[in-house]
Amino acid sequence: MILQYDYVIIGSGFGGAVSALRLAEKGYKVLVVEKGKEFSATDFPKTNWNLRKWLWAPLLKFKGVLSLSFFRHMTVLHGVGVGGGSLIYAAALPVPPAGFFDSGHWKGLADWEKELTPFYAEARRMLGSACNTRMEPGDLVMQEMAAEMGIPENFSNAEVGIFMGEPGKQVDDPYFNGQGPARAGCTFCGGCLVGCRHNAKNSLDKNYLYFARKHGAEILPETMVSDVVPLDGAKGATGYKITCKTSGQMKSFTTRAVVFSAGALGTVSLLLKLKETSLPHLSPMVGYGVRTNNESVVGVINYKQNKDLSKGVAIGSVLRLDDKTYVEPFRHNEGSGVWRLFFIPLAYSNTLAGRLLKIAFDFIRHPRTNLRTILVDDFGKRTQGLLFMQEGEQSLRLKQGLFGMRSVLHKGVKPTPYLPLVEVFAHSYARRIDGKPYTLATESVFGIPVTAHVLGGAVMGNDITTGVIDKDNHVFGYENMLVCDGAMISSNPGVNPSLTITAITERAMSKISPK
Repeated sequence: MILQYDYVIIGSGFGGAVSALRLAEKGYKVLVVEKGKEFSATDFPKTNWNLRKWLWAPLLKFKGVLSLSFFRHMTVLHGVGVGGGSLIYAAALPVPPAGFFDSGHWKGLADWEKELTPFYAEARRMLGSACNTRMEPGDLVMQEMAAEMGIPENFSNAEVGIFMGEPGKQVDDPYFNGQGPARAGCTFCGGCLVGCRHNAKNSLDKNYLYFARKHGAEILPETMVSDVVPLDGAKGATGYKITCKTSGQMKSFTTRAVVFSAGALGTVSLLLKLKETSLPHLSPMVGYGVRTNNESVVGVINYKQNKDLSKGVAIGSVLRLDDKTYVEPFRHNEGSGVWRLFFIPLAYSNTLAGRLLKIAFDFIRHPRTNLRTILVDDFGKRTQGLLFMQEGEQSLRLKQGLFGMRSVLHKGVKPTPYLPLVEVFAHSYARRIDGKPYTLATESVFGIPVTAHVLGGAVMGNDITTGVIDKDNHVFGYENMLVCDGAMISSNPGVNPSLTITAITERAMSKISPK
């Protein structure tokens, strides 16, 4: 049979983009299928109040860049569009601490820290990693606190995938010997999390996907995959038929191989569905080992309205609080205040009743401060976010329910936003910026953490009984099938995972021979 493609890649985020370029470079005919739209700089919303351009909610005709998914144990924020999460990520590119490489499902499968070192270097080069050059008030407060805590060496400027050229000035490609797209220096507007309108952030459409297209890869946006069927009716030795919906019509493609790169939630959801239908030989481990990166999000609101906290890159610095806990100050741009609708005072307790009592008591005890905070003139301008992340072995399982996927506890204690040090640190930070700490209602009321870095669900293992993929990302039970995205991450990195997803995918692609 003459097949239409050598590889069909489902998803265009960090795993999908890397796969597209490296496979196209090796001479393969590649198709990338992406459910979201393709965005230019002017397509991004100016603020997150423009829900139609910001949120992904197809039933409401919203085709934006951010999707929200709600589960019993977590609320997940994830990107949608050609370039996936890179369109709205903070562009922070850290390497995880050493413990990440020797824990979780992939422990012992390789000397991961040593093997991935050259691939981290390549990922940094491709993503244009550079040290943030501009410290803002929120970063300086963090630096002061680190010194007072006796850990000044644990504070550093963030490594970010942002062009630190002359602000607003466009220049010829500064990264790839003039072969890439023109770029403009960061204006430090704080708008990274709604999409860069100034051509400064190194999202995937400006590096991996840009060159993938130059090498002949095709990208099909606004297309949703519904089925993957082995052509031989068995384990895919002769290829696969991919069925999808695009522009309201059903289409199908034939391919020798398939790469699942739809993000942890997208890939796991599709694999769970296919295991019950066309791919019954998938590992029973599909959906296991899902991690939230042990994250907690706090917003410190400057109720005195005497500070502008919106300027700078989205994440400009990072502080390691202890061996397992990191905190990053993050920001939204001026005018982006939609999150104020969901924030309530920080209240930590192990019970719902305890949290509700603390929230009520806070409003009774500090009515004036709470009123000033709620009525602050510009939420984006007056709010300093704090993102806490932590290593740990807790994990969830995602399984099919009546209304889509649902989460159940798999290993360890359930995820919680109440990380050690968070409450004390947040209040101390707030005092220094004339602010008050708030959290999302899902955290304060329901005790459900928010994460922008959901990982796992198609983890690595020794065999089909311990993982979904092997150490080289090949799916157990099928030939010519890989998983390359956040679903493959088999341990909690405790830091932003984008660079790690990129590096592991680079390694997986290096194992594939040229056509």
